[in-house]
Amino acid sequence: MPVTSTLSLEKPTSDQLVEHAVLDKRSDSIQHDPAAEKRLLLKCDLYVLPPLFVLFLLAFLDRTNIGNARIQGLTTDLNMHGSDYNIALFIFFIPYILFEIPSNIIIKRVAPSTWLSAIMILWGIATIGQGLVNTFGGLVACRVLVGFFEAGLFPGCVYLISMYYKRFELQWRLSLFFTASIIAGGFGGLFAYALANMAGIGGYGGWRWIFVIEGLLTFGVGIAAKFWVVDWPETAKFLNDEERALLIDRLAADSGDATMDRLDKAATKRIMKDWKIYIGTVMYFGIVNTGYAGSFFIPTIIKEMGFTSAAAQVRSIPIYVVATITALIAAVLTDRFRHRYTFCMIGLVISSIGYILLLCQSHLSTGAKYFALFLVVPGGYITQPITLAWVSNTMSGHYKRSVAAAVQVGFGNIGGIIASNVFLDREKPRYPTGYGVSLGMLWICGVACTTMFFLVKRENRKRERGDRDYRLQHPTDADNLGDDHPHFRLTT
Repeated sequence: MPVTSTLSLEKPTSDQLVEHAVLDKRSDSIQHDPAAEKRLLLKCDLYVLPPLFVLFLLAFLDRTNIGNARIQGLTTDLNMHGSDYNIALFIFFIPYILFEIPSNIIIKRVAPSTWLSAIMILWGIATIGQGLVNTFGGLVACRVLVGFFEAGLFPGCVYLISMYYKRFELQWRLSLFFTASIIAGGFGGLFAYALANMAGIGGYGGWRWIFVIEGLLTFGVGIAAKFWVVDWPETAKFLNDEERALLIDRLAADSGDATMDRLDKAATKRIMKDWKIYIGTVMYFGIVNTGYAGSFFIPTIIKEMGFTSAAAQVRSIPIYVVATITALIAAVLTDRFRHRYTFCMIGLVISSIGYILLLCQSHLSTGAKYFALFLVVPGGYITQPITLAWVSNTMSGHYKRSVAAAVQVGFGNIGGIIASNVFLDREKPRYPTGYGVSLGMLWICGVACTTMFFLVKRENRKRERGDRDYRLQHPTDADNLGDDHPHFRLTT
């Protein structure tokens, strides 16, 4: 379908009824066999999502396992003091942020299976190196390398997934993919608990084995990824000619005339001036802080409630199980209602309640503080994947989606730098700065989501009135407008 509508949770507004009319008019001439489409979607789900899920799970595990290693003796053995741990955290994000956009430009020109496999092998080697270093400086160097090589994985996967599904099929798939990062939080605790029992083998402490074994696992999967990860729909080997034609046809129908397949001067200018990319980046910037803060510090926070290191690792697991379930429920609902904004705000409210409880923890029991984590983490993970799908839904065209995904994830991850530096050792176990800043960051996301919602509605009204039809008067540019095409409707 070339133009998709947005549905409210109740009856459609007049604006939405107009969108339905346009949708019905433009889709009359395009008919596909529903059974064939269903088989095609199932095949895509089985071939596209599983390898990317595993890659992202290992990527998130490798960037956040330092939180598990910390409570197994990392800081003691490397003689780390003061803000050293925070430095080791945020140094990862500098190359990670800088190289996401170049990576997504490269992946457009190189087979995704080749590119994603190569960078995975390299960050796996760097992860192993973290377990072999003997100085704080060596740890920092390895963290820089992990950030550099991991930079292309997440935006590349989001971009690749978005090229296989129509807009209101995307949230469910992106959330399934994104749950890899949530599961990594729980699995990381379980895995770290097991690996910590290897302490003493080969003269290595338990924290070293966390890095070494997980790095070796990444290295091995990276080799397999070359043969497991799919390439672009036009060259996908798992599809036959008929399936490939159907896939390309239904995706073309979803975007209609809103294509952008040439990165010429005019297209570059349109991308750089697109306010949706920048608002989407602020949305992600605000919410990603909570995801990273949980992964980096939850084992420590739970330990400081009075539990042993092993008990803290195990008690982090149920938090991520609940987060996975809530994220998937939200994904089903937001695709069903074809609406993003309300669900973003629901997640922000839930997470905010958790942070408020933790800020008042001097009056709470240990059980209540632990319960607050079940609000903070699941609430954040309701909103975070929705912000990714929302921005992708407002983009059209190969290059536009590529750059948008890289900018949103790349610069949005500045929130990870903040998460790395606001949980201060001198403030433990109450961490007022960490919880207070994280609460404020949630509502930076909230303001950005609200701004996006109202500006998108205003833009759709302008397109309905014909206020954007002048863009079709430039014949050399009209076939490369992307989502600036006046027939394209933006998602709320």
